Amino acid sequence: MTQVRPRRSVLYMPGANERALEKAKSLPADALILDLEDAVAPDAKEAARDRVCAALGDYGSREVAIRVNGLDTEWHDADLRAAAAAGPAAVVVPKVNSATEVHNIERALELGGAPASTKIWAMLETPIAILRAAEIAAASERLTVLVLGTNDLAKELHASFVPGRAPLLAALSAAVLAARATGKLVLDGVYNDVRDAAGFETECRQARDFGFDGKTLIHPAQVEPCNRIFAPSADEIDHARRVITAFDEARAAGRGVVTVDGRMVENLHVEQAQAVLAMAEAVGA
Repeated sequence: MTQVRPRRSVLYMPGANERALEKAKSLPADALILDLEDAVAPDAKEAARDRVCAALGDYGSREVAIRVNGLDTEWHDADLRAAAAAGPAAVVVPKVNSATEVHNIERALELGGAPASTKIWAMLETPIAILRAAEIAAASERLTVLVLGTNDLAKELHASFVPGRAPLLAALSAAVLAARATGKLVLDGVYNDVRDAAGFETECRQARDFGFDGKTLIHPAQVEPCNRIFAPSADEIDHARRVITAFDEARAAGRGVVTVDGRMVENLHVEQAQAVLAMAEAVGA
């Protein structure tokens, strides 16, 4: 069975907050993004950079990425050099707008001695990034994940945040299309109201239905519902097993038509069922 790495819940943790970095060790998020950008004041950038790079080995088997400051900031180059030397699972780069920028990031990581295991996660946060999403995603094998920055994107679009996210639906679809066309993963943006548990769960389900692999989070309370919603349910796992069993039995008996629960089963349904079981196995592990 294909091995997959769950990225259902990807939690931002402020790099300047030592207590938060310590708390992250006990959180059940699939991945952590130790943040040097939005969560860190300008006069704390250098100290946060040192603290985050030193903390990387403290999170066990959990996937840990570093979000560096943007390409147009005074801290970007030093962040990339430090991250390359530290070797996180990934470097998350804000506001990536072109394939050329991906190439420059990749070159900087290589010059900094980053191991091959350190990947690039590119944030899509502007209209031009959405229009070039496939170009950005295909720019490098080191780039493995697209991350939606929905707050900045809404600002750039002059769009309102409304239930259902109608103003952003075209951009969400474009990001998923780009990821699937290029064999990359894609993460939905954050949900801002940490007190609105029902609204958060609704948005998680929407993202899952759209095809996102997971969601970026801003509060530990969002981890459990996100993990639950992006994981296969017991009914989905049972159905997947029955699809695979029925298909295998039909092939062994030389039958060309297979039905499960009254619906015809084809190769594509078997592949979907295998993906469900692979994710369930990964989540269980």
